[in-house]
Order: sequence, then structure tokens, then C-alpha cells
Amino acid sequence: MEDLTPDPATLDPIEIASRDEIEALQLERLRWSLHHAYEHVPFYRRSFDEAGVHPDELTDLSDLARFPFTTKEDLRAHYPFGMFAVPRDRVVRIHASSGTTGRATVVGYTRHDLDVWADVVARSIRAAGGRPGHMVHVAYGYGLFTGGLGAHAGAERLGCTVVPVSGGMTPRQVQLICDFEPDVIMVTPSYMLAILDEFRAQGRDPRATSLKVGIFGAEPWTDAMRAEIEDAFDMHAVDIYGLSEVIGPGVANECVETKDGLHIWEDHFYPEIIDPETGAVLPDGERGELVFTSLTKEAFPVIRYRTRDLTRLLPGTARTMRRMEKVTGRSDDMMIVRGVNVFPSQIEEQVLTVAALAPHWQIELSREGRLDTLTVLVEAASSEIDASARDRAGRDLATAIKQNVGVSAEVRVLEPGGVERSAGKARRVIDRRRSDA
Repeated sequence: MEDLTPDPATLDPIEIASRDEIEALQLERLRWSLHHAYEHVPFYRRSFDEAGVHPDELTDLSDLARFPFTTKEDLRAHYPFGMFAVPRDRVVRIHASSGTTGRATVVGYTRHDLDVWADVVARSIRAAGGRPGHMVHVAYGYGLFTGGLGAHAGAERLGCTVVPVSGGMTPRQVQLICDFEPDVIMVTPSYMLAILDEFRAQGRDPRATSLKVGIFGAEPWTDAMRAEIEDAFDMHAVDIYGLSEVIGPGVANECVETKDGLHIWEDHFYPEIIDPETGAVLPDGERGELVFTSLTKEAFPVIRYRTRDLTRLLPGTARTMRRMEKVTGRSDDMMIVRGVNVFPSQIEEQVLTVAALAPHWQIELSREGRLDTLTVLVEAASSEIDASARDRAGRDLATAIKQNVGVSAEVRVLEPGGVERSAGKARRVIDRRRSDA
């Protein structure tokens, strides 16, 4: 793989500023953001007043812990535009969450907000190894989902050539990668695996492509999946993080030279880690739920927004801004199976340990009498694997899940292509215990 370490002279000065400089800027911007939300969003005025706090009382970054949280339920309760902090005629674009866990939440952007968004995505692409002049193949979905247009604008801001393919039409994705010879691909990791399958189905060598780096986000993925993608394509695989409620992709990104966690662009987004049960702020290094406060957003400020993503904060390495570890799961998609807490990422880790299995899988939860059952649907790595080898691989996976996750699972090994595919976020869990499953 090519060395894509950036020239320090190309970085934004704030990326390598001292912690004192970063925190001074955060405090200044945090005061503005709290006042902006309090003065222009009735929900925040009411919320702050009920909590007995006022923006003027913020004299130190630690004072933010006195302010109340914002949740996705709050955003849904004020659907569609009740959380906007500017007049509607200043909102130049509207996006919405993908709605995979419930009713979509609507977010808005001023022209300034779009400029900030493009800047942080450009910074993210540069951190991942992208450079001005590179061609970027964008296979995130376009539309209300923030992925496609967010990646597109950031790539253009960096000075790249954008191929706005969007998701789906997997054979065409492969054809364009081979014909256009892009340097960078931006896509969900699960869909990158579908693209890899298509390369192999067409008899093409994925290692022979022009791709230098893949920037993967929108769903949790593991270091084992990173290793598989990097080996299959002979390219760097780098993590990007974001969510529409905070701005979209570009809140944080891994640096290609270290790949040791995602540096949060702390000049625009202030992070906290809290205990998801008590709401208490946890010190850096402890794992908990990630909370963000926007520092520069005009149309849709968010104050202490509970992301439900589980991670921890670590000191900066390639940049002085703090890192967040890869998201290990979400506090609201945690499964409880016979009293055991299970995250989908834990099942994925075990799938990737069995060589005869492909990294395409899905969990089905059901209930027999009073007991929950967990079934893992997973594909054989090749159609040439016979029935006895599949049975053995299924038993090996069930054993690994029991030993490492602590829950019994039935494993069904399907033919290649037997697990549902998605051009966007993979549907990893089907919970048939709920009436709407």
C-alpha cells in the first residue's frame, strides 16, 4: 500500500495546535452556541430554564455538564422544523436521518453550515489519505441521507474529482471503478464487501484496481473487516464518523498514518463520554456513551446530544485533537438474550474468525415460550465448500459465540448470496420478538 502520510504544511493549523489553544477556542465557541440555542430555539430555552442553568453560567468547559441532554426523542417531538434556530428562509438545505431505528429526524443547514460541513469532510478525506486531484468514487446514497452529498461536497472542497455513483447497481460500481480508475472510494463497509463479491463474480482482481484508500462509515465495523478489505484490494481502509443530527459525515476521521482511532474535529464538535445509565460524565479513557455539542452550527445547534454510540475518548496522536475509538455498538441496539448483553459487532468478530464463512451475516431474534433464541444466518465463503464443511463451520461459529460472547446461538450456513444485501446500511438484526418485525 502506498504511503499517504500528509505533508504537515497542508494541515489546518488548529489540527496540530496545543491543547490549551484548542480548549480556549472551544470555550469561546461553546458560549456562543449555548446562547444561540437558548435565544432562538424554544425547546432549549425551556430545557435550560427547567434545569436552572443559563448560558452566562458557563465559565469553564466542565460547566457544560450542568446543562441538560438532548435526545432523538426530543428531535422527533419537534418534527419537522421545531429545532431550527434561524428563520426558514435562511435554511438552504434540509436532510433527515435514515430512520433505521424509528421516525426520521429532520435537520437544516445555512450556507455557513454547508461551508463548515464541506470543510470538515475535506479535512477528513485528507486525513484518510485523499489529496487534491484525486478521483473520489462516492457510493454512499444521495438524497435525504447525509452520506452522499456530504462526501461529495467535502471531496470537491479538497479539490478532488467526484464520481457521484450513489449506492446500488453493484455491477456498474465495479465497471466504473475499473474504467475511471478512482483513487478513493467512500462507501459503507458492508456494501464494500458486496462490491468485493461482485469483483470476484466477474473474475476481476480487486488488487489490480487504482484504489488507494477506502473511507468507510455509517455503520460499525471491526478491525478484522479492515484487514480483510485492505488485503483484498491492496489499499488503506480508514474509518469516518458522523451523524445527521450533529452535521453528517465528517465529525471525526482516522488518520491514514496511524489508523488508531478517529480524531474528532474538536474545533466544531465538543465531545463528552457519559455513563449511559446515570448520565454522569466519565473521564477520558473510560468507555461509555458519546455525547456531542455543536460549536459552530447556525440552523440546527445541538446541545449535549446523546448519540447512543458506545466508545471512549483518548489523547491525540497524529493530530492534537482527541480520538474516539471505533464505535463498539449502540446503547439502544444492544440485544439482551437470556440475560446476556450482546452487540451485533461481537457476532461479526466471531464470524470473521471462521475461514470457511463469508463476512455476510444477519441475526434473527425470536421467542420460544418464555425463552429468547438467537439465530445467526451467515454465508459460506465459497460455493465449493461442501455440506460437511459448512456444518463444521457452523458448529465452530456457534462454539466461538458461546465462548466469547456468552450466549448460545443457532447458526445456519447459507449459499453465497443467501444473506440479504443492502446498498446502504446493512440490516444486521431482525427482532421477531416485536410485533412489527
